[in-house]
Amino acid sequence: MSETPAVSRRLLLGGAVATGALAAGMTVAAPAAATGQAPRRRPGQKPMIGVPFQVHRTVRVGVIGLGNRGGGMITGWAAVPGCTVTAVCDIRADRARRAAELLVSKGEPRPAEYGGSADSYAQMLRRDDIDLVYVATPWEFHYEHGKAALLSGRHAVVELPVATELRQLWDLVDTSERTRKHLLLSENCSYGRNELAMLRMAHAGLFGDITNGHGGYLHDLRELLFSDTYYTDSWRRLWHTRSTASLYPMHGLAPIAAAMDINRGDRMATLSATATAPKGLADYRERFVPRDHPSWKETYINGDLVTCLIETERGRIIRAEHEVSSPRPYSRINSLAGSRGIVEDYVGPAPTGARVYLEPDHGGHTWRDFADYRKEFDHWLWRKVGDDAANNGGHGGMDYVLQWRTVQLMRAGLAPDIDVYDSAAWCAAVPLSAESLARNGRPVEIPDFTRDAWAVKRPGLDSSPTDMPPVG
Repeated sequence: MSETPAVSRRLLLGGAVATGALAAGMTVAAPAAATGQAPRRRPGQKPMIGVPFQVHRTVRVGVIGLGNRGGGMITGWAAVPGCTVTAVCDIRADRARRAAELLVSKGEPRPAEYGGSADSYAQMLRRDDIDLVYVATPWEFHYEHGKAALLSGRHAVVELPVATELRQLWDLVDTSERTRKHLLLSENCSYGRNELAMLRMAHAGLFGDITNGHGGYLHDLRELLFSDTYYTDSWRRLWHTRSTASLYPMHGLAPIAAAMDINRGDRMATLSATATAPKGLADYRERFVPRDHPSWKETYINGDLVTCLIETERGRIIRAEHEVSSPRPYSRINSLAGSRGIVEDYVGPAPTGARVYLEPDHGGHTWRDFADYRKEFDHWLWRKVGDDAANNGGHGGMDYVLQWRTVQLMRAGLAPDIDVYDSAAWCAAVPLSAESLARNGRPVEIPDFTRDAWAVKRPGLDSSPTDMPPVG
């Protein structure tokens, strides 16, 4: 998934800002963007809240980054009605060639290929047949590639996180507002079937007054992190040598934030973080990695479990966790609670793996299966394209649901479910967790990327049913 194997100095800032300070026992000053003072808009710059896409008869996609994630998503984009992949790019030209050949093998037109240098993506963005840019490069390049897409006059869907520094997040917000182009976090878990059913249940009042939620990304990645082929140039493992931070909490955080109407009636106000000792990666290396492997020159500093405690303006609490370096089954936690009940995910067998306890339906301190509630509150997207998602998308189909919905929004001329303000707020946990840890876990302020528009109720992921415009 590498667009360039080089590591820029920018990587050592933002999300990694706490590392040197913690080692030296220094105090890190809070960035200006974390003080609650939003930078002023430039003259003529306007919000993107509720701004619809221009109607596109066909959505033409250009892909930057063709590693495991980007290479796995291209066939999904091509499978969506009214969508075509017109260009593919990776610094490794052979990846672009293989991606093009894969699409041809699926009966799709051969996209243009770009690769061989770090600026190949810029060459691709000079084309006039791209409407949407999908960015799936390593984390440290998401900001550069996402911003370049906006400046080229295209909308952008960017993998997690859209940026690793607060100044970068603000710059993406401002660039979106100036260019009048949308930038969306590719948060596929927000389109998960359980997550969307939970969202609709929350909005229907089944949990009463929501008081707290718990989400995370708990995934034993040790074997993949030490693989010489899975993460190109070991880019993801190297983040554990640079930063003490919650590097990737968005998969669990975003669905809870959506259920709490963050940026749509409430906002995340403060964040405090804790981190356990960094034991898992070194222990795994000791037991399973040959002594001549390059990883033996590395020192791992990121805590195995990093927990963010987030308080909202309305007094709700969100607990978001990141843990990828210890032995454990996969979980995004996905739990929501209120004055009348609670749902907990990842606790049981298929088909839902979730349990629920709601008053007045339940009593006797006994959990009930989530299946009946998911059936009743199944989101219209899953009812409409669930079968197609199973055949065309990874991660249980939610990848394809995200892709289908994005294309549908663009072809129908609707406003996005997830906008640049959501994207920035959800990703702010990366640099702010580093900031809090540098301050011994003290709370830090979370910027209001909406600039005082957070209290206004507006549509989001709990959308009304709409059709995909006919092709042709």
